[in-house]
Amino acid sequence: MAEKEIRHVSTPLSAEQQSKEAAKLDEVEVIEQEEQPVQAQGEGSLQPALSRARTIALVATLTGAAFLNTLTVQAVVIVLPSIGKALDIPVARQQWIVSAYSLSFGCFLLLWGKLADVYGKRPIFILGSLWVAILTLVNPFATNEIAFDLLRGLQGVGGAGNVPSAIGILSATFPPGKARNYAFSLYSAGAPMGSVMGNLLGGLVAQYASWRWIFWILSIMAFLVTVAGYFIVPIAPPRQDSELKKSVDWIGAFLVTVGVLVLLFALAEGNVVGWGKAYIHVLIVLSILFIVTFVAWQLYLEKRTERRPLMKVTLFKRLKVSAAMLAMAVFFSAFNNYLIFSTYFYQEYLGLDAIQTTLRFIPTGVVGILTVLVTSQLLSRVPIHFILMWGMVCVGLANLLMAVPIPPTETYWAYGFPAMCLAVFGADTLFPSLLLLVAHNLPPEDQALGGGLVNALGQIGRAIGLAIGTAIQVAVQTSHEGTRVVDMEANVGNHAYLHGLHAAQWLNVGFAATGFLIVALAFRGAGSPKPCKDYAPMLQFKQMQKASGVRLMSFSEPPTAQPQDDLTLPASLHVPRSWTTGRRTSKKEKRASAGGASHVMQAS
Repeated sequence: MAEKEIRHVSTPLSAEQQSKEAAKLDEVEVIEQEEQPVQAQGEGSLQPALSRARTIALVATLTGAAFLNTLTVQAVVIVLPSIGKALDIPVARQQWIVSAYSLSFGCFLLLWGKLADVYGKRPIFILGSLWVAILTLVNPFATNEIAFDLLRGLQGVGGAGNVPSAIGILSATFPPGKARNYAFSLYSAGAPMGSVMGNLLGGLVAQYASWRWIFWILSIMAFLVTVAGYFIVPIAPPRQDSELKKSVDWIGAFLVTVGVLVLLFALAEGNVVGWGKAYIHVLIVLSILFIVTFVAWQLYLEKRTERRPLMKVTLFKRLKVSAAMLAMAVFFSAFNNYLIFSTYFYQEYLGLDAIQTTLRFIPTGVVGILTVLVTSQLLSRVPIHFILMWGMVCVGLANLLMAVPIPPTETYWAYGFPAMCLAVFGADTLFPSLLLLVAHNLPPEDQALGGGLVNALGQIGRAIGLAIGTAIQVAVQTSHEGTRVVDMEANVGNHAYLHGLHAAQWLNVGFAATGFLIVALAFRGAGSPKPCKDYAPMLQFKQMQKASGVRLMSFSEPPTAQPQDDLTLPASLHVPRSWTTGRRTSKKEKRASAGGASHVMQAS
C-alpha cells in the first residue's frame, strides 16, 4: 500500500471543543471495520486473518471446553446415589467422585498454563481435550471405588490443560476492543452454563437411563471439542526464542502443584471425616508451607537469577491483579455454594426427585444466554467497576433470597425463580469482566498462565467456601438436633436441616458482600477517563494514536511516547478536519478516517 507523509499542524481548542471531542473519543475506543476479518495475533507474530465464520467457530469451540469442564462436575453430582449403589460406595465417600476431578483440575492449572505459553496453546488445548475424552469414555467401565476415583482424577488433569490454553488462545487471537469483549463474554458464559446444564443432563439421565450414559455423553462432547480444535484453532507461527522452551520452572511447578493438591484434599476430606481429626490440621499446615516455599522460590528466580519463574510474583504488586484474583475466589465461593445448597434445599429438604429439581434450574439457562448478549455490550459502554459491583450484588441477592425463612408451602416463583435468575445474571457479568481485567494486565507470553491462575484461584475459593459452608451448615443443624445427621433421607422436612441450609446461605451473602467491597475499592474509576491538566495535547495525541493503530486504555495512562510533528500514515487514512480547524468531525469524515485501520492493539 502506498504511503504519504502528513504533517500534523494544530490550533488550540477551546474548553467547550475539548470536552466535546473528549466525549466522542470516549465513546469510540477502538477503530473497527465490520467487513474486515479478524487478524489473529499469534505467539509473538501475526497469524493469517480468520474469516468471520471461522472466528465464530473458534469462540464456540473454546467456549465448549469451559462448558464441558463444569458440566462434567455438576452432571455427576445428580447421579451420585446411583453410582454409589452400583459400586457399593458409602454415602460419606461418594463426594470423592466429584472431589477427585476438582482436586486434580485445580492443582494442575498453573503447570498446564505455563506449558501452553511455552510449547504452544493449540497443541496443549487439543491434548487436554483428547485426554478428557478418552478417560471419560473409560470411566464407567471401572468396577470398584478406587479405580473409579482414580480415573475421575485423571480426567481433571486433562481439563486443567484445555481451560487455560483456551483463555490464552482468545487473548492471542483478539486484540483489545469490542471483538475481544464479545469473545470473552461468550467464553465466560460457558462455565456457569455448564453448571446449570449439568443439573438438566444429570436429572434427565437419572430418570430415564443408566448413570453410565452421563460419562458417554460427556466423552462424545469432548471428542467433538477435540476435533473442532484441531481444524479450527489457528496454527501459531514458529517461535524465534529458542530458549523459551528451557524456561519451565519444574521445581516451582512441583511446589505449587503439591501445595494446592494437599490443600484441596484437606478441605474436601475435612467435610467427610470432620474437622477435629489431627491429620486434617497437619495437611493444611503442610500445604501452607509448600505454597509459601513456592512464593519464596519464585521471588528468588525473578530477582536473583536470569531464569524465568513459573509465575511472576511481582505481578501481584498491581492492585487490580491482586484484587481480581481475590474477587474471583470469593465470587466462586458464593456462586458455587448457592448452586450446591439450593440443590440440597430442593432434593434433601423438600424431597423432590431429580427431574423436579432440574426443572427449577431451567430458567437459569435462558437468563444465561440473554446475559451474555447484554454483557458483551456493557463491557464497551459501562465502566467495568460498575459491572463488577452489579454482578456481586446479584449473586448476593440470590443467596439472600434462599437465606431468609421460606415457608415450605411457598411457591417456587416467589423466591426460587428470582434467585436463580439473579445468580446466573451476576455470574455471567462478573466472570468475563474479571477475565478481561487479568488479560489486560498480563504480558502476551503469560496469557495462558494467567487463565490458569484465575481458574486455580476460583477452584481454591470454591473448595474453601464449600468447606466453611458445610461446616457451618452441619454445626447449626447439630445445635438444633443434638446429633450429627448423615442420612440424607432423614432431612426431608427436617427444620434443623433447614436452619443449617439458611446459615450456609447467609455465609454466601457474606462472601458476595466481601467481593462487592473488593471491587468497589480496588477498581474505582477503572474504565472511565480521568481529567488531565493539559488536556488538548493528550486529546490530540490520542487521536493520532487512534489513526495509526494504537490505543490508550484511559486518559489516566501516560503516553509511552510524545506526539511528533511529522507522522507517517497509510495513504488510505486522512486527518479529520477538526484536528486543524477545531470543527466537529462529521460522520462521513469519521468513517473515512477509520477506513484504513480495521483493528488496533493496545499500547504497552
